[in-house]
Amino acid sequence: MKTIMKSSFVMLVAAMLSTAAASAAEPVSKLPPASTRTDVTFEKDILPIFKESCIRCHGAERPKAGLRLDSAETTLKGGKNGKVVVVGDSAKSDLVIAVARIDPELAMPPIRQGRGGNRPGNPEGAPNSEGQQRPQQGPPPAKPLTPEQVGLIRAWIDHGAK
Repeated sequence: MKTIMKSSFVMLVAAMLSTAAASAAEPVSKLPPASTRTDVTFEKDILPIFKESCIRCHGAERPKAGLRLDSAETTLKGGKNGKVVVVGDSAKSDLVIAVARIDPELAMPPIRQGRGGNRPGNPEGAPNSEGQQRPQQGPPPAKPLTPEQVGLIRAWIDHGAK
């Protein structure tokens, strides 16, 4: 009886570990592939992408979560929650997971729900009851990165984040 219980326990633990490994690998499988370019540099290729979509919230002035993306040095340093780049392994880099937007909770730029949260039928910028366009509050939302841009960031990280 002990042998049966012991083997059942081992099978249960093995099943739990394989399930955890599969769920951890799932987001990575949804990432756009890294660019095949090998000459990617922060200044020439990555900074223009960050300036277009990230620096508004992660620049020198009041960087959200203490994360600055306005230089290679500050990007590699990370923010209040730690490092966001695993040099040499873009698939394990929180920065890549965020900009690829494969997890809505971590997506950067954030997925906007409109003013007042996720209220159906009342998104910011939608027509009001008279058919007039509602003005958006604040600056327009940052543009999400394209798969090609995410691929460049992945190549930069995979090739040493220089």
